[in-house]
Amino acid sequence: MAGRFTPTVDGAEALELSGTNQTMTVVVALIAVVALVMGVVFRRQVLAAEAGTERMREIGDAVEEGAHAYLRRQFRTLGIFVVLVFALLLLLPADDAAVRWGRSGFFVLGALFSAAIGYLGMSLAVKANVRVAEAARTSGREEGMRIAFRTGGVVGMFTVGLGLLGAAIVVLAYAGQAPTVLEGFGFGAALLAMFMRVGGGIFTKAADVGADLVGKVEAGIPEDDPRNAATIADNVGDNVGDCAGMAADLFESYAVMLVAALILGSAAFGEYGLVFPLIIPAIGAITALIGVFITRARAGENPLDSINRGFYISAGISAVLSAVAAFVYLPDSYAALGSDSEQVATLVGDPRIAALLAVLLGIVLAGVILWMTGYYTGTDKRPTQDVARTTLTGAATVILSGIGLGLESAVYKVLTIAGVIYLAFLLGGGSVTLSLFFIALAGCGLLTTVGVIVAMDTFGPVSDNAQGIAEMSGDVHGEGEQVLTELDAVGNTTKAITKGIAIATAVLAATALFGSYTDAWVDATVNIGVAPGEDFQRFVDTQIVSPNALVGLLIGAAVVFLFSGLAINAVTRAAGAIVYEVRRQFREHPGIMAGTEKPEYGRVVDICTRDSLRELATPGLLAALTPVVVGFGLGIGALAGFLAGAIACGALMAVFLANSGGAWDNAKKVVEDGNHGGKGSPAHEASIIGDTVGDPFKDTAGPAINPLIKVMNLVAVLIAPAIVTLTIGPSESPALRYGIAVAALVVIVAAVAVSKQRDLAITADEVTPDPADA
Repeated sequence: MAGRFTPTVDGAEALELSGTNQTMTVVVALIAVVALVMGVVFRRQVLAAEAGTERMREIGDAVEEGAHAYLRRQFRTLGIFVVLVFALLLLLPADDAAVRWGRSGFFVLGALFSAAIGYLGMSLAVKANVRVAEAARTSGREEGMRIAFRTGGVVGMFTVGLGLLGAAIVVLAYAGQAPTVLEGFGFGAALLAMFMRVGGGIFTKAADVGADLVGKVEAGIPEDDPRNAATIADNVGDNVGDCAGMAADLFESYAVMLVAALILGSAAFGEYGLVFPLIIPAIGAITALIGVFITRARAGENPLDSINRGFYISAGISAVLSAVAAFVYLPDSYAALGSDSEQVATLVGDPRIAALLAVLLGIVLAGVILWMTGYYTGTDKRPTQDVARTTLTGAATVILSGIGLGLESAVYKVLTIAGVIYLAFLLGGGSVTLSLFFIALAGCGLLTTVGVIVAMDTFGPVSDNAQGIAEMSGDVHGEGEQVLTELDAVGNTTKAITKGIAIATAVLAATALFGSYTDAWVDATVNIGVAPGEDFQRFVDTQIVSPNALVGLLIGAAVVFLFSGLAINAVTRAAGAIVYEVRRQFREHPGIMAGTEKPEYGRVVDICTRDSLRELATPGLLAALTPVVVGFGLGIGALAGFLAGAIACGALMAVFLANSGGAWDNAKKVVEDGNHGGKGSPAHEASIIGDTVGDPFKDTAGPAINPLIKVMNLVAVLIAPAIVTLTIGPSESPALRYGIAVAALVVIVAAVAVSKQRDLAITADEVTPDPADA
């Protein structure tokens, strides 16, 4: 039997690295070390800047203390999940005990790396914000922007450095078995990132929404007025959500993309496929260094233009160096690759050209997404200006215009990503294995820009915090104040851009992992002795070509909606608690508004911490266990449909939420700059409502979808052999299979039920933090 579902014996176990390829992998590891060293150098440069006035340092210290306290408590909570999953991974089938332990061990390492990236990003951001404020006060826009972007450069270097180093170590240690071990590494990174993204997102947006509604709308005071008890929590949230959470998210995107590329590369390109996907991101590490160095604002230039210029220059250098790598490293014929696939080995053509085109597709995709996101969310572009004009007719039209913008922009961006996937697929020349590898290589091309993208992302919250500290301290005036407002607006756009890049990597990685999932269950049929023939064809017909696949697709799409709804509801509950607490402080302590009494900032931080950590479990269980329910309960085909539904719906939902939220936020900036009545006008109040609605859209639910779909794909890849083993062959056991599905379903239902028991609209009596949580 020939065709899409023809099982082929997996030769990965016998695949070993030649001396040349071992050397190339060592070089990649050394480049990763250089990136880490440069991250340390950039960090020292940031810390060498002046830390500001005494009042600014006092506020900065309070923000830093709150951020560290939150992450310590979060990591204690997440440690339980890491230990539990480590044990469960040991139960899954693997080639041998060494691979099984390696997969579990590198799961822990991936989780630790993801946590470390988040912590490093946060720990520097809370020190950099006062330095950016001081630079704006004393030196001007150029120096303030340099410090903010260099802070992001530190996180970018650690992201690419740790991601490359982890993957290179696995390839050197396990060679042909590296893809299986890397499944654990990617899963650990994705799972921790999802938890950090959800928890940090709930924290930051609960504080932000609560501060805006009571401070700006009810009390009529500025956004970061020190009399507002939620201001410190808001700034803490920027660091634990936008810095720690997003840094971990981008790291897991990097790690999971490498995992997908290496899994497919070993089958399509033999040992070359284990090394070439490492070489391309290594080039990206070099160009990221260049991008961070050359990004600096010219006199009178919009900071966003200088950031875009640095991005495009580094992307262009990546393209050139990738071409050199492809033609120097890869052979000039498919037959010389040593591929496991006979279909690949007999292809006519030059694999160097095809591989290079795939990489270039990813680099171009990054540039197009940057442009599209800037167009839909930039303060100087028509879509956001149109949303700003709708403030003249009230909050309802602001909400409607932002939703319309998000829905429309999601279509164009997702179609662009789909176009790149299809073009990469065509490069395979009819071989599905090769086509999927080229899709993964497109993702690797996109990874060459990740170092600069992470720098752009961190630039946003650092600039936002700098403006907040400046306003709270009252020590920055005139031109310095305007500089920080401008940098904050640019940061809103750069954060939206990084969210667009993150969802692109998620879709590319998920598409590649979708192919890996198919390979996993097909190979599993061979391993249990089901060869091509009547039994295998019957298995395909009943599992794949059946209504089960459509049912799975619907469930996959539904999970994205449920996950998003749970995240937004969590913000709603926590923000309500903040509103009551800030109102209470204003009511019971009139000296706060008079400026003679200091607000109780710590109480708000405690509320945000308690509520965000309490909401972590349900989304995590939903992501990890729904593939188990569908796979063991409905079969391999239904799980394939589940993944397809989650990818399609997740991509559209994530872009919609990110772009709507970004446009609402920057529309508020347009009004605050003096347009349509300026601050204090009815238009300003309407823009604040839009911004508060957009906050959980763009910074909680939207970004968390990226790791969600990758976690579900990796779970599917990991459990596919077990599903096949229990479905067909000598170990077939319907009772055990359905028992696993039912047990997972019970856990999900219980978790959702517990979450839904918490009232969405809380009362003032429910606000006081439990001293035991402090």
